[in-house]
Amino acid sequence: MVEIKVDASKLKGEEKTIFAQLAAFLKEKSGGEVSNDGGKMVVKSEAVGVDKKYVKVLLNKFLHHKELKENFRVIAGEEDTLKINKRKGIEED
Repeated sequence: MVEIKVDASKLKGEEKTIFAQLAAFLKEKSGGEVSNDGGKMVVKSEAVGVDKKYVKVLLNKFLHHKELKENFRVIAGEEDTLKINKRKGIEED
């Protein structure tokens, strides 16, 4: 079983339901379980082909669909961890 952590806590202030939408998107596309704890998510899947790189692609697709790609980016964190950070040069509200 693959377990990948996603830290999307920097998305706060964008939309109140963004975490639920992200969790639903990851669950649908990865075919696994997604636990959502206020911006910190864990994707667990036994499907073939679901790895850290694939989850990063899914996160980038989600940001693109929600038109957040210009403001946020996905970076690799520690082992099996991905983070969504605000791009440099983007002003805080």
